[in-house]
Amino acid sequence: MSARAAALDVRSEDDQSCDPDLAADVLEGLARPQKTLSSRFFYDARGSALFERITTLDEYYLTRTEIGLLERHAGEMAALIGAQASVIEFGSGASRKIPILLRALDEPAAWVPIDIDEGTLAQSVRDLHDRFPDLRLVPIHADFMQAVVLPDNRLSANRVGFFPGSTIGNFRPQEALAFLRRVGATLGPSAAMIIGVDLKKDLATLLAAYDDVEGVTAAFNRNLLIRINRELGADFDLDAFAHEARYDCDRGRIEMHLVSRRPQSVHVLGRTFWFAAGETIHTEVSCKYTIDEFHLLARAAGWQPVQTWSDPRGWFAVHFLRFGDDEGVISLRAS
Repeated sequence: MSARAAALDVRSEDDQSCDPDLAADVLEGLARPQKTLSSRFFYDARGSALFERITTLDEYYLTRTEIGLLERHAGEMAALIGAQASVIEFGSGASRKIPILLRALDEPAAWVPIDIDEGTLAQSVRDLHDRFPDLRLVPIHADFMQAVVLPDNRLSANRVGFFPGSTIGNFRPQEALAFLRRVGATLGPSAAMIIGVDLKKDLATLLAAYDDVEGVTAAFNRNLLIRINRELGADFDLDAFAHEARYDCDRGRIEMHLVSRRPQSVHVLGRTFWFAAGETIHTEVSCKYTIDEFHLLARAAGWQPVQTWSDPRGWFAVHFLRFGDDEGVISLRAS
């Protein structure tokens, strides 16, 4: 029996209402030699709020650096996009960055936020309606990691994907490749995409961004266990797991783990999982790229790099891509 079928079976026996995808992921992931949990389940209401706090931390340079790039170059991006664009934002979250782009665009036709957390999605739509009362808002409550069907009759032909925050780094390279191909198929030929990508840099800066002194990232990581306890009736002892961020130099990625402080067992949906002291649950990756590495990935997925903007320290980059455009001209600007 598959993990998904087992999860559905347990749910019917115990009369529990639970997300079958979460249940299947937990049962399968905790049974692996290297225990894992998918980072896509971080973003319940509390997880989304904690992540927004992370983006304001001194150590978390990604958000403020990307916002600076968007503020300085939104006009150039708008010129490349053209008039009457429909902007499709994948994983919109609190939508802090999209207003910068929308204000620069020439008569934007629509904004299509896609997010897995329904409450956060509804709030971001209310906020954007207040700021852009004449803009067509087309929210889609969905997991952008799956195929998303766009309401074509409500969108203009000029389409641009918006994927900030270096969320692309949360995918392993093959997953990132599949995602970029899927987005291209969703948006269609000649569509554009603006995507933020964190760059490789010194180890101290990277580790601090994922293990802040206030412990907000640790709380964000452990909140995944809180969610599993609440939604699946598990009995994780939060104090028995420590947050750890580490950097894999060979793979060029940050990894987040939850480390068992002692030998223990955890019960989930009728299953028992044993942990040795020091054993970890791998919860997230955050891949870092050089600009050339990301250009190679984009091209492999059918996207052509048109322009790239980076900050003076070379910590972060925002890329403008065009789908299926073999004539794209690559340029790099630092500001």
